[in-house]
Parts: sequence; C-alpha cells; structure tokens
Amino acid sequence: MFTKLLIANRGEIAVRIIRACREMGIETVAVYSEADREALHTQLADEAICIGPAAPKESYLHMERILSAAEASGAQAIHPGVGFLSENEHFARMCRQCGLTFVGPSADIIRKMGNKAEARKTMQRAKVPVVPGSREPVSHIEEAKRAAKKIGFPIMIKAALGGGGKGIRVAETADVFEDHFFTAQREALGAFGDGTMYLERYIRRPRHVEVQILGDAFGHVVHLGERDCSMQRLHQKLIEESPCSALTDKQRARMGEMAVRAAKAVGYQNAGTVEFLLDASGEFYFMEMNTRIQVEHPVTEFVSGVDLIKEQIRIAAGEPLSFTQKDIRLRGHAIECRINAEDAARHFMPCPGEITNLHLPGGNGVRMDTALYGGCQISPYYDSMLLKVIVHDKDRPSAIQKMVSTLGEVVIDGITTNLDFQYELLNQRDFREGRVTTHFIQEHYKDL
Repeated sequence: MFTKLLIANRGEIAVRIIRACREMGIETVAVYSEADREALHTQLADEAICIGPAAPKESYLHMERILSAAEASGAQAIHPGVGFLSENEHFARMCRQCGLTFVGPSADIIRKMGNKAEARKTMQRAKVPVVPGSREPVSHIEEAKRAAKKIGFPIMIKAALGGGGKGIRVAETADVFEDHFFTAQREALGAFGDGTMYLERYIRRPRHVEVQILGDAFGHVVHLGERDCSMQRLHQKLIEESPCSALTDKQRARMGEMAVRAAKAVGYQNAGTVEFLLDASGEFYFMEMNTRIQVEHPVTEFVSGVDLIKEQIRIAAGEPLSFTQKDIRLRGHAIECRINAEDAARHFMPCPGEITNLHLPGGNGVRMDTALYGGCQISPYYDSMLLKVIVHDKDRPSAIQKMVSTLGEVVIDGITTNLDFQYELLNQRDFREGRVTTHFIQEHYKDL
C-alpha cells in the first residue's frame, strides 16, 4: 500500500480523497493554485504545494508542475479526482514514465474509451447495444452530411473526445445540420483541442442511466448498481439517484451485465462508469464510458456500502477486489443534489464571492461533501459546484422527503446559489411520481 499520495485536484473531491487516505493511514499532498491558497483541501492535507496562477492551464492542468510536486514530496501515487486531468491519457502515461502510480485505468484504456467513436466500435464488437450512428468519426462537413443522411434525423452531433456536455448539439432537420455541426466542432476545439466529431441517432426524451463498475488487475469486474442521472440542464447533472425507479429487476440485471461486459471488453481496471440511454419502450443503449470516479459516486456508496475512493486506491496498489458480485447487496434509495454558485433566475449565471455564513445539517442518512467553510472565497476561475447533499432512506418517497427536509436547513449566505431551484425540482409532481427524462428541466422551467 502507498504511504504518500498526491491529489491532482481541488474542491470537494480533493477533500473527499484526503479523508479516505486519512482513514487508510496514507499521507496526502495537496496541490493548489494561487487562488486556492486558503482552500480547505490545502489545510487538510499533510503537505500543500503551490503549482501556479489561478488559470487552470497554468496550475491544475499543468502536468509538469504536478509531476514535479509529486517527485519533490516523495508521493508514490497520484489521484486525479474528477475533471481536469482525470481522463487525460497523456497525464496517465507521464505518471507511469515518472515511476508514479496513476489512480485510475491505464493510458491505453483512457484513450480507447475516451474516444467516443472508438468506444462505440469496441462495444459493438462486444455485443453491447449502441445507438445507431456514424461508423467512423468525422472531421469535415461533407462527410458528416453523408453520414447524417444514412442515419436519419434528428441527429446528435458530439465531440469524439472530451465530456462534461461540451461539443454537443442536436440537429432536428437537415436544414440546421451544417450550422450545428460547426458550432459543436468549434466548442470541441476550444474545450479539448480536437475537432473530431461523431454522429448518432437522437433519442427523444430518454433517461440517462449509468452503472458503476470496479475492476482489478486480476480480471475481476463487478457492478454496484445503477444511477439515474436524468435530471440535468445542458448535459450538466443536477440530481442523481440510485436505484433508477424506471427499471424492472430484469432490466436492471441485464444493464449490469452489459456494463460488466463492456468493462471486460477493454480489460478495465479501477473505478469507471458505463453510461446508457434508456428509451420510453425500455430499451437501453451504450452512450459512453467515464474512465474515472464520478461526482455522483456517493449515492452508490450509500446503497452498496462500498467506499469507492478506498477501492480505487487499493486497486491501484495492486490489491484484488475483496468481494464478488454475489456479495453486493443494494439497500434503500439514495439521492444527491448538486448545490452550485449560480443564479437560476438569471439564466444560471455564475455567482462567485465570499461565504459570510454557513450551516450544513446532518443526521441519520445525511451526507455533505464540500470544501466550504465560513469566510471562504468562491473563485470565478473554476466549476461553480459548492456542495453535494446526499441522503439515504428505505425507499424513494422517503429519500425525497428527507432531501427536502435537509435542503430546508442548509444556509449559504454571501452568494447566490441554486438551493431554492433544487427545492422546487424536488417538489414537482412529475419528479415525485418518477416521470423523469433528460428534458425534465427544460420542459418544467416555466413552472419553477
């Protein structure tokens, strides 16, 4: 087992990893930008090293500076967290070249599954159902038009690399296809430095359901149930649940089986997520694979009892999974709400500033994942998520009621947040009755 680990991230996920390491007896090294000098993760870690200015490309995305910090501190492993370099194959490869363990899958697997077009081919060969789409990635408009004609409209245009909702557009008809293609391509170039795109049939009003998997170096792969991530805005998730209330036991078993098959097809090691689209008829299709821990991993931890961050570290250290699929027992229902520094009434405009007063409730089955503290500064340079509120109870209605009660106690003064917006979402009748799709927020926005 490692004795010292560096966290190449910030915010709540860095705090989460530090706490897991403390419980495992592992010393931690935090890296931080000049804007994060007083951030909670720098105060909780055993060591903290400044790696550059506020801009991510000069700090949290600067591979050489992070690797230099790891070598200077004597860290043996690097946990990339979520976002930033967590799915960067070059960083994973550089870690290995420097004699450092990357807590995640290999660079080859990140490359293979990070390229959505290649991932589709891999899944097709493994007989995992995929949405009809382009056989090959496309870079030029003329070949894209030819592929779109074969697939049929409406079509989703997606960046072949990257994630987080960037480089995605939906073309309802051929008339708007060219404009949407160029817009998505420009966004992909700006976000990922690559304008390669791929096309797939657009499924109307689906659910977004993902399955958490773990794989070790000995060929063992298990899944820990699914999460319903349909409550999202512009492809950014706001509320996640486990389990998905729309699945039957038979569908759930098959989806888990397909997720394990997908992971085994690429020899997957460490934590990952296989994402599916579930249509109105109950059919589901592979969408993509996230080769990292997910923001919403706590809901799976609540229902499974498995600490996913600790398992990531154990797997990276070469240990086998300590349980089999038969050992996994999913209990109750868990919900997560993401509380962001944004104004829902002003088109979700980011709202940085200083936290002047803070109260975070607790209780049985209530969890708060955050890096907030009274007087801390919310920077304009990074993601606006402040807090993840996670609750667990015996069933979905009980979990919803617990979340409503918990949000009613949260106090974050000094900045505007989406706390009230989340409260409104939870009280929508359609949400409470499980009538949820990826279009829920845009269809209900006028009522919120």
